[in-house]
Parts: sequence; structure tokens; C-alpha cells
Amino acid sequence: MPPGVLITRPEPGAAETARRVAALGWRPILAPALVLAPRRFAWPPAQALLLTSRAAARALPPADMPAPWPVLAVGEATAAEARARGFARVAAAAGDAAALAEHAARTLDPAAGPLLLAVGEGYGADLAADLRARGFRVLRRVAYAAAPAPALPAAALAALQRDGEVVSVLFFSPRSARCAMSLLKAAGLAETVARTAALAISPRVAEAAVLGLAPLAWRAVRVADRPDQDALLALLGPR
Repeated sequence: MPPGVLITRPEPGAAETARRVAALGWRPILAPALVLAPRRFAWPPAQALLLTSRAAARALPPADMPAPWPVLAVGEATAAEARARGFARVAAAAGDAAALAEHAARTLDPAAGPLLLAVGEGYGADLAADLRARGFRVLRRVAYAAAPAPALPAAALAALQRDGEVVSVLFFSPRSARCAMSLLKAAGLAETVARTAALAISPRVAEAAVLGLAPLAWRAVRVADRPDQDALLALLGPR
């Protein structure tokens, strides 16, 4: 049996990541730390839509958009998701909130109208502040909510309890890292997971994973070169 890789990303993205992990020759073990649910969404007048995640793109109904506004996505994966959902005129920034704000400043005019920032509940405040400091009016609206999972799946817990079966844990966001660590500690598995490697999509995510495991330490902590799934899976590599 191939070594296991724990995937803490929430659904529906977790299933896609699992397919890619399996294609690399590893055994994916689903352990979503968050549960996502769309929120009722109203479209206010705006000059452009900004998407901070694939989850936001999935949660929005493009058919209800009042006009074919330009859509600025945080990165290529979010842009691809938006196009697949039916949005047109989609452009991608370089993968994080700072790059999205910079892209908006280069391509949009603060005098042309407000920006609609679609985010998860509790997310996007720093990005909205950055855009406002650049002169934009920002309408920050919640497209989905992310709640902590009540527990990790039984299959994930069983795999972690078998010594050496799980070799790496994939972390995609600071919040999912924090929630995953809370669930693992509650299950009494902190010492077990400390024998694995933490693979994080960004430095902020790595920091959350490290703090979440304290006072224990990971066997190794590795951070993707870019804040996207391709770079994260490159850390894992083919088996």
C-alpha cells in the first residue's frame, strides 16, 4: 500500500486534490477541516467582481450578474473555476491578496465605480482595506460560510493511528490548518502527526500549522514556491 497523504482541504476541492495526489503515486486520505456552504447572494451595482478563492467562484450564480463585468481572480486556479462556472472576461492575479489588489490598481479606475469583493464569511478584510487605501470603494459581500468540521473522518483517524502510514499533511489555508490541528489534538493524535511532514501552500499557512501543533514540532515543514496547488503538489512530487 502506498504511503498516505492527509488532505485537509474542504470539499469540493478535496476530491480534486485527492485525484492528483493519487496520480503522483501516493494514497490520498481525505480529512477536510472545514465545511463550506453557499450564502444567499445579492448583486449590488459595481464595475468589477473580485474573487479571492475557488470557493467564492463556486458559490456565486453568474446568470444573476447584472452585467458582464470584468472578473479579477486571485490566481489561475480561481480564474479557471470562474470560467468553468460561466463567468466571462476573467483575468488572474499572481496568487495572493496583495497581487490581486495590485492587479486591480493597474487595470481598474477608482472613479469608475465600486468593486464587488466576494469572500467567505470572516475573510477579505485586509484585502478590502488595501483596495480602499488605493482609492477604491469596496463592497465586501459574503458568498459562502466555512465552519469547522465536527470531526475528522474515521478513515483518516484510523490511518493516523497506524504507525508510519501517513507521511505528509497538505495545508491550503491558515484557517483550515488551525481547524485541522484542533481536530487532531482533540482526537489525541498530535504526537502521531508530529512524525509527518507539513506541506503548506504559503508561509502564513505554514505558520498556522506550526503554531497549531505547538509545543510539538513537525518532522519537516515545507512551503510551496507559489501560493497555488501545483506548487504545493510539487513539494510532494511523484513517488
